[in-house]
Amino acid sequence: MRTPTELSLKQKKGRKSEASKRRPKTRASHAARERKVDARERAAAERLAVVEARERAAEARDRVLTERDALGNERDRRAAERDALANERDRRAAEREAGFAGATTAKAVMIRPGSSGSERSGVNGTGSVPTTPDEEAEDPALERARLEAQLQRAHLDGLTGAYRREVGRLALRNEIERARRSDGRFVIAFVDVDGLKGVNDREGHAAGDKVLRTLAATMRANLRTYDPIVRYGGDEFVCGVASVDPEEVRHRLGVIDQSLRNATGVGITAGIASMVGNESLEELTERADAALLEAKRSRA
Repeated sequence: MRTPTELSLKQKKGRKSEASKRRPKTRASHAARERKVDARERAAAERLAVVEARERAAEARDRVLTERDALGNERDRRAAERDALANERDRRAAEREAGFAGATTAKAVMIRPGSSGSERSGVNGTGSVPTTPDEEAEDPALERARLEAQLQRAHLDGLTGAYRREVGRLALRNEIERARRSDGRFVIAFVDVDGLKGVNDREGHAAGDKVLRTLAATMRANLRTYDPIVRYGGDEFVCGVASVDPEEVRHRLGVIDQSLRNATGVGITAGIASMVGNESLEELTERADAALLEAKRSRA
């Protein structure tokens, strides 16, 4: 029979044995928890790095967009200055032409009935109105402005004010080259008036002409001043838009369509094509024309 002292010693040995058995498990558990914590910390650090990378990319995109907007605003400002200069030249040329007409009328001489041939209705008795050296001399600046205005009018369609086809194609090629040197984005829109023949048949060609003039004015109001608008033939127009996504061009065409419907009762159908690689103007226009035909078939 064991004494209490022996039992106590045996119990202590048992507890030490159990503790020694549990100790490796405890160490393994701690190591596993540390590994999990390390894994979570690494994952959190990776997520933070991804977020920071996204924020840097967003900041870079914002800078690019800001610079692009600034460039677009500068182009708009320069285009507005060019338009103002052209309008001033037209005004001065018109004043000069009016001055020429008035001078010609004032210099006309008439022989009063019953008077001698030398007695004419002039103040100097020579049959002409006195002129100053300034009136006789040509103003080179005004003459140049008049000729430039005439050249500009020769390049524009007389009804709508849009570019004539050949000059317009040259303007579109120039914009394509600028787009290639910039961000490479350029969209051609091929626009056709819906039901213009019906307007001509019902209300006359004057009403049809009004529709075309209204469309051209609406396109100019909803596009940038430097975006070429070309009257391609009859009721077809082509316009080119650089540094703008196709979705934005579709949105603007939708606004033009609704505005024209509100003003005239007829709308437009449009097909667009976005430039790819070194695509030529002819290839781009052909794709936009095909998109226009497809849009018309889908409406039928």
